Amino acid sequence: MSLEQKKISGPCDWTGTDIRDDPRWRFSLTADDIAEIDQADSALQTRGTPWQEITRDDFPLGGLAEKLSKIQEELEAGCGMARLSRLPVEKYEGRLRHIWHGIGLHLGTPLHQDYKGLMMRDIEDKHEDTDALYDHKLKTREGKVFTSSKARTLSNGPLRFHTDRCDVVGLLCVRPSCAGGVSQLASSVRVHNAMLDRRPDLAALLYGIYHRSRQGEEYGGEKMTYPLPVFGQRDGRFTSHYSRTYVEAAQEIDPSHKLSDAQTEALDMLAVLAGEFCMEFTFQSGDMQFLNNHVIYHARTAYEDDAGAQRRLLHRLWLSMPNSRALPEDHDVLWRNTGSGELRGGIGLATATSSF
Repeated sequence: MSLEQKKISGPCDWTGTDIRDDPRWRFSLTADDIAEIDQADSALQTRGTPWQEITRDDFPLGGLAEKLSKIQEELEAGCGMARLSRLPVEKYEGRLRHIWHGIGLHLGTPLHQDYKGLMMRDIEDKHEDTDALYDHKLKTREGKVFTSSKARTLSNGPLRFHTDRCDVVGLLCVRPSCAGGVSQLASSVRVHNAMLDRRPDLAALLYGIYHRSRQGEEYGGEKMTYPLPVFGQRDGRFTSHYSRTYVEAAQEIDPSHKLSDAQTEALDMLAVLAGEFCMEFTFQSGDMQFLNNHVIYHARTAYEDDAGAQRRLLHRLWLSMPNSRALPEDHDVLWRNTGSGELRGGIGLATATSSF
């Protein structure tokens, strides 16, 4: 086993059974925290600043900032996830984007989530063909429609285990679904370590190149692919970037990227292990979930909305973190910058000279 493929130890290596009742990743807003949020929001309302334009200084949080600093540390040096609960979303109707963005600014730097500059995505069932709407349509070699990862996210269907294109993804639950929509979280470190134990030959393949599509993200991405390993290590720290959908799309774009049987088996085993070791929970209104994409895979079961007001809605932030780990240099094809604490991730804006 090479040094680059050694096991990773520490609190980021967990199973669902280990972590489910562990208090280390559970945080709650107190009455004092909510009073601070009220005060910061009142000042914003007086100035009339749009939520997209506020800075950290525009949204001061004294005591809560200390709690958010602990969350920052848990995300990078702990188990890789945190949940901050009890935000009274009904109280802040019409102001939630200001408050959610303001909280995000105390953790990291919000990133663009599409090439048009979107800073906060609403995760909900759009009831529309988002690929056609945003020019992300890709046909398979058999002429069938290939549904992008973005379109799957904006439906009520299940989502396979994956990571997002940022150090930390934040989700604020405005409304849960009336049924289903169970979140599944798995330690990619545990998946990696278990694969080294059970099938080191397949783990080694995941340190090699898998081609991925930029479909549904970068401008013109339905025609672009890029090479990136699923597993990586640098300075004793682990990272995994994984989405089966983008790998499948790359094979449709360029047949030369077709996976070998062994590469396919490695991805299959990754998914099985993630399901074996995952923790499940259901969002409640006011829950804020933060996940370090370098060490956490997340998935979702299908869900149902009712015909009335109970329609599942999450507000998503992508954050670049000031305390982030250094990444292998060959990961710059995705992250652009790989140094510790550097601004990275997200999606580049469309320009006449865009190149990736």
